[in-house]
Amino acid sequence: MASCRYLFNSCIQNLTYHVLVFRAKHPSKTRRYSVTRCKSSCRRTSDEEKCITRKLKILIAGGGIGGLVLALAAKRRGFEVQVFEKDLSAVRGEGQHRGPIQLVSSALAVLEAIDENVAKQIMGAGCVTGNRTTGYADGHSGEWITKFDLSSPALSKGLPLTIIICRMALQDILVNAVGTEIVRNKSKVVDFIQDPSKVTAILEGGEQFDGDVLVGADGIWSTVRSKLFGRQEAKYSSYASYSGVTNFVPPYIDSVAYRIFIGLDQCFVASCNRCWGWKGRKKMLLEIFGNWCPEVVTIIQETAESTILRRAIYDRDMIYTWGTGRVTLLGDAAHPMQPNLGQGACMAIEDCYQLIHELDHASKTVSDVQMSDEIVLALRRSSNSLLSFAFMMTMMKIRYVKKRMWRVGIVHAASRMASRMLESYQPYIKFRTGPLAHLLTRQITHPAIPLFRAFLQLFMPKFMAWMIAGDG
Repeated sequence: MASCRYLFNSCIQNLTYHVLVFRAKHPSKTRRYSVTRCKSSCRRTSDEEKCITRKLKILIAGGGIGGLVLALAAKRRGFEVQVFEKDLSAVRGEGQHRGPIQLVSSALAVLEAIDENVAKQIMGAGCVTGNRTTGYADGHSGEWITKFDLSSPALSKGLPLTIIICRMALQDILVNAVGTEIVRNKSKVVDFIQDPSKVTAILEGGEQFDGDVLVGADGIWSTVRSKLFGRQEAKYSSYASYSGVTNFVPPYIDSVAYRIFIGLDQCFVASCNRCWGWKGRKKMLLEIFGNWCPEVVTIIQETAESTILRRAIYDRDMIYTWGTGRVTLLGDAAHPMQPNLGQGACMAIEDCYQLIHELDHASKTVSDVQMSDEIVLALRRSSNSLLSFAFMMTMMKIRYVKKRMWRVGIVHAASRMASRMLESYQPYIKFRTGPLAHLLTRQITHPAIPLFRAFLQLFMPKFMAWMIAGDG
């Protein structure tokens, strides 16, 4: 049995708690996927045309989850690939600030399709939460509002069960699978130049690298995105996240994956993780959550001051063009979202699979000229930036715009809706002044709460089932 260390993630308006626990592993079904290597193509020389093997070269800015998964997929397809990361230690260290990562069934199925052995390593290092109860609960009473079934949607499609994994552990597995010779550390992409035949990535130190495609996987503060579309400020959500780790083990650990406790402008999540951190604000959190249910208060009390971290929550508005020419974006660089649904990494992983599919198709053309046209077309298909090529989209098995933009857009909108739900959730009527002020000490249920709970009970299980296994 793995040792239990709880990571809490408390969300407060202008203030998020998150707690996760590692238990027995749940066996997942083994499936086989065919992987097609890129075929030969013809290159035109100055004297004559020769048919030679033409490998697509992919440059990736950013060595986070999205960049590493894309590099792994590219490597398995036989492409040349190079990842540029400004600071690998900081990428891995993000696990201490941002807590664990939830990988739902659809994302795990994608990882299996890319590399089954790596997927097994990831599932072996994580904690299965998809076979336990999850849902929303009232922060003050501790009563369940609605519960989610994470197991049935996955099992019905033969997908792995949802897991939680330490961010640093996940990145270690991916870096080792991709190879340190491919992941170039202390190399930040600050600009690029593209022409009809290639794209050139320019590093902070002035070095330049040529490739067929440049993919910006450099996160919410993406430099590649700013060079593509101009600098735009990220949107502050009006919330901050406070995360911490504790050895406290609640009595229901074998039956409950996590409960999302909600209150007015606040929420508190508890699940399992092994990540550690520093810097604390325990006293303030006890004041804020002091009148919540005993479970929430106990978890905060059992958390060491030194493990509590603060992080402001940002996202960006959805954009419907993710690139131009030979440059495109994926993951948080394209569609950063708030962490309320735990879907940021999952959406990035799904992006990688669809993008590599499009690029694999582009690599199978017969000349460099056609290769250039196909690369640009594949990236445009990926971001829906050129509708005049719609007739070519029908030739593709999976069209990125329909498989990604629609799904990502819904999840992005839902993550924002979850924040707005916190802003308006008020379980009890408050009489601050006037003739009913004497009722201040009484807890009178707000008349909108039964409707709110009915909505969650009807809508959330169906939404969660679609999110977990919708693209499985």
